[in-house]
Amino acid sequence: MKTSLTSNRALIAFLGVALVFVLGTLIIPGFGSVFSVRAMLILASLLAIAALGQTLVMILGGIDLSIPFVIGFANVVFASLYGSGTPALVALLIVIVLAACIGAISGGLSAALSIHPLIVTLGVGTVVQAGVQMWTRGLPTGSAPPFVNEFVSLGGTIGPLPFPWLIPFTMVLTLGCFFVLQRTVYGRRLYALGSNLKAAELALVRPVAMWMTTFALSAVFAAIAGILLLGFTGSSSATVGTPYLFQTVSAVVIGGTALIGGRGGFPGTVAGAIVLVELRTLLIGLGLSEALVQSALGLLILALVAAYGRDQHIRNLI
Repeated sequence: MKTSLTSNRALIAFLGVALVFVLGTLIIPGFGSVFSVRAMLILASLLAIAALGQTLVMILGGIDLSIPFVIGFANVVFASLYGSGTPALVALLIVIVLAACIGAISGGLSAALSIHPLIVTLGVGTVVQAGVQMWTRGLPTGSAPPFVNEFVSLGGTIGPLPFPWLIPFTMVLTLGCFFVLQRTVYGRRLYALGSNLKAAELALVRPVAMWMTTFALSAVFAAIAGILLLGFTGSSSATVGTPYLFQTVSAVVIGGTALIGGRGGFPGTVAGAIVLVELRTLLIGLGLSEALVQSALGLLILALVAAYGRDQHIRNLI
């Protein structure tokens, strides 16, 4: 039942991608142009990468609100390290390791102290952002190396293909994560823990270790998104991840991952990210203000939560 329901909701998300694209092409001039499609895919890829980590956390039965703060942290720290002369690969490794530590702390505190992750991740994220602001004195400096700029460039191409390396990178990353969920011990333990904590513990799954690992992975995905956003925007900012606070949750929910844990997957999340970007582009193309766009997307999320949030937990269906 878990696989069937997840697959059905992922299919609905992909149908939504096609429906919104056709609708946008019909009513917005240039919506279906190569440039527009490329821009939407780049924005959706950046969102999808951050949302992959949120997917893991929500399958576990939690939620990670530190993602936008970790994005800003990675964006600023990577730019500062590279700008001060640190080799790009060394700076990347430092940022990834620090991000994993931040995520592990959030997951460990939440599981060990039985505190809801919404509170813990928001608190940890706020501390991280404050630390970055104090370190940079509110004036972050530095930039991305040229290869990162080219990786996400709107004008980037791969030979005759009219899109940058970010697109296939996101596809490979998604397939890799899908394999991990479906074919590894970690994936089986993740679903087991999200489905039934007591049964998972009896099966010798260690909840604290799993929560630390999963939140660490979520932070790593957020850090990758933050570094790529540096290449996309061209300048660093501690608040660059702010729009991702609820967009990652929205993409995961649209993709069919259960809010109560135990069900979900990556393909639907990617489709959810594309739908969000398409809808945003469509609404802006119709002349709606930013406030109205946010309101419309908020109503969409409320509708999805109303539909999906009433699901029974999988442990009650067995």
